[in-house]
Amino acid sequence: MKNLKLLVPLLLLTSLDCFSQQNFTENYGYSAVKSGIGLGSVIAVVVSWERNKSVLLAFLHGIFSWFYVIYFLMTRKPEERK
Repeated sequence: MKNLKLLVPLLLLTSLDCFSQQNFTENYGYSAVKSGIGLGSVIAVVVSWERNKSVLLAFLHGIFSWFYVIYFLMTRKPEERK
């Protein structure tokens, strides 16, 4: 439950930029993705921090984003599956 309490505000903060735009142009999706961090990076950092408690590893896993998320899902421990 603690993970969910951390993950939801981070996801909302990262998606805030997408919903705060007033003009709807053709390049809307490109500018929203270009100006912020991605969802995969946020998930990777949160998961890495919960598992390792290391800022350096969280930073590195944030760079690899979805690759680390998929790796984490494949190598989860039984106590992490709750």
